[in-house]
Amino acid sequence: MPTNGAPARITQGTPTKGGVGESTLRPDGVLKVTGEFAYSSDLWHEDMLWGQILRSTVAHAEIVSLDTAEALATPGVYAVMTYDDLPTEVRHYGLEIQDTPVLAHGKVRHHGEPVAIVAADHPETARRAAAKIKVEYRELPVVTDEASATAPDAVLVHENRTDHHISHVPHPNIVHRQPIVRGDAAAAARRADVVVRGEYTFGMQDQAFLGPESGLAVPEEDGGVHLYIATQWLHSDLRQMAPVLGLPPEKVRMTLAGVGGAFGGREDLSMQIHACLLALRTGKPVKIVYNRFESFFGHVHRHPAKLSYEHGATRDGKLTHVKCRIVLDGGAYASASPAVVGNASSLGVGPYVVDDVDIEAIALYTNNPPCGAMRGFGAVQACFAYEAQMDKLAKELGLDPVEFRQLNAMEQGSIMPTGQPVDSPAPVAELLRRVKAMPMPPERQWESSEGADVRQLPGGLSNTTHGEGVVRGVGYAVGIKNVGFSEGFDDYSTARVRMEVVAGEAVATVHTAMAEVGQGGVTVHAQIARTELGVARVTIDPADTRVGSAGSTSASRQTYVTGGAVKNACELVREKVLEIGRRKFGAHHPAWATAELLLEGGKVVTDGGEALADLVDVLGDEAVEVEREWRHRPTEPFDPRTGQGNGHVQYSFAAHRAVVEVDTELGMVKVVELACAQDVGKALNPLSVLGQIQGGTAQGLGIAVMEEIVVDPKTAKVRNPSFTDYLIPTILDTPTIPVDVLELADTHAPYGLRGIGEAPTLSSTPAVLAAVRDATGLELNRTPVRPEHLTGTAQEQHPR
Repeated sequence: MPTNGAPARITQGTPTKGGVGESTLRPDGVLKVTGEFAYSSDLWHEDMLWGQILRSTVAHAEIVSLDTAEALATPGVYAVMTYDDLPTEVRHYGLEIQDTPVLAHGKVRHHGEPVAIVAADHPETARRAAAKIKVEYRELPVVTDEASATAPDAVLVHENRTDHHISHVPHPNIVHRQPIVRGDAAAAARRADVVVRGEYTFGMQDQAFLGPESGLAVPEEDGGVHLYIATQWLHSDLRQMAPVLGLPPEKVRMTLAGVGGAFGGREDLSMQIHACLLALRTGKPVKIVYNRFESFFGHVHRHPAKLSYEHGATRDGKLTHVKCRIVLDGGAYASASPAVVGNASSLGVGPYVVDDVDIEAIALYTNNPPCGAMRGFGAVQACFAYEAQMDKLAKELGLDPVEFRQLNAMEQGSIMPTGQPVDSPAPVAELLRRVKAMPMPPERQWESSEGADVRQLPGGLSNTTHGEGVVRGVGYAVGIKNVGFSEGFDDYSTARVRMEVVAGEAVATVHTAMAEVGQGGVTVHAQIARTELGVARVTIDPADTRVGSAGSTSASRQTYVTGGAVKNACELVREKVLEIGRRKFGAHHPAWATAELLLEGGKVVTDGGEALADLVDVLGDEAVEVEREWRHRPTEPFDPRTGQGNGHVQYSFAAHRAVVEVDTELGMVKVVELACAQDVGKALNPLSVLGQIQGGTAQGLGIAVMEEIVVDPKTAKVRNPSFTDYLIPTILDTPTIPVDVLELADTHAPYGLRGIGEAPTLSSTPAVLAAVRDATGLELNRTPVRPEHLTGTAQEQHPR
């Protein structure tokens, strides 16, 4: 057991407060802001070794030779492992397609791919030893885009591909293809009065979580291993790891360690298998902590995309049709690309009513860095393009861009391009109305103001301007995002709830495998337990694999699905507690026979508020425990030819208004405000809801004006794997983010809630770009927008 940084039981509660609907504070919040919280990188074991990974220096090459002798001879080195040292014939893993080698064999397919692993008694020794491994590469042509991936003589990234997706794609370098065909888009195009077209480019974004990948593998006496790890899905990790390690699943025990952010970047395995392999080989605990450079190579990124759109409308502003083609670069391995394709295609029209659509989305295998899950998951790329198209159409028609969107906005009962009815509130027009009605930030007269604070200007912190050439712009956008796993995936979660008397007080304990990655699940689960069980004190057990799967902390699903599991388990516990009470006290009061008894404030009460007994007296020395799986209503796969099907369980909607100031001479952008309106169904914790919306908005701002992993198109090597060169918004870049929250209940969901974490990331990006277009008059069809795009020195940008 680690002696430092081990997960602790989190107990929280107050005598009367903290239920659903209240802004209960996070139990780990103070620890995190004071630096006392134990993250996975803080894990420690008395006799542990340090692991290090040797990564490829080229993107596509044959491995001609691999010599580990000098590394093995280094004092302090306990093990060096390559592909040939793996313990079983199962040597690949993957979320959906098992195409990723644990260690490269025969060839490498992307810059930074793991080639060998080392364990030593000191981290610097491990790094030096890894550097002594001699690898001879024979470089191969690189596949970097659709043209090189699908040419008749294209180099195959995976020569022996055998997964089931291959039957639905026209070329082996296409990971997955999903068309969405509804109505007759070609005939509708002939009826359109106005048609606009656009070609859009979306850059590769990094999740940029602050806590790098890390974990500690401890060998067990029974020949198994216990991994303490920062991840998003314990049971998915376990499913992929056990066959590679040659162990039955019950001998691979996993406990969630402190997670320093995720945003999709921890859905795939990083160093999990490597740490366990070294621990089992050496018989000692092995800790691996990536530095920032390694982190950029050690996890997937957001898919860069090329998007081609055609929109048509009648003269009075009704959409006639949408045609689009979305090409996502999945990089060297599949990761979540098939699901990202499904989202990009099915949500590719946006939150608008269009009867005639023709959509195609594909993801490519290339030699670029692997891409997979990131907040917004395919819908972000599409939203950037279709919202730019809506602005183009509004201008051509001479309509206000907000009113044009409202005219075509979907509502409850509308039909998605997939044929699926929207059967819960879809307040798209109302969100746009609300965000437009928010007070505008005051205008600033920079050139005439005496003593103006230049720090508020574009690029002002470097004193580049005093207001000359600064122009304000305003832009709007709205987006639609699915919630939960889709396309027939068995999306469920498990919760174990126990109720007992501890030190004279009724206490509930909640145990799930949910990964707390900052979204606040540990807070919400306690709120649910307090509400359903009427107790003040709730203990949240550490997440581990001793309880059934909670699924991934992604897809805005955890409050819905694991919260639903906790609610369901609490309801069953409540019934058992009442049965005990009826057995003990039922003969003394006729109210015990009714079905409306509640648990409230540590007592059993009637629905009229009459107290019948204390929970302490009811339970005595008995304990009640329930473990249950809970599922939302089922979905179904999209038809591989037409894309029709009820593929999603729920939708979420957000709208943004961006106000920006642009120095048109220097190409600098200052986002002054990003106002948001969003429907959350039910705010279980209003403060947490606000944080999620503002956080998602900030990530959308990042990809709009600064964030991009730059990959050399000739070599497929990453040029900027550091926070020196990969820029993310800081507090100085983050504007005021006023939020207007709607609570329109979804009757299909627990408490009527709606997943909220991803939707604001969709619409914030196109809103910022729309505002910059408004300020500059430039078309700006790529993101992030850079200074050269605003000063006229980038060839792909042209004045409108």
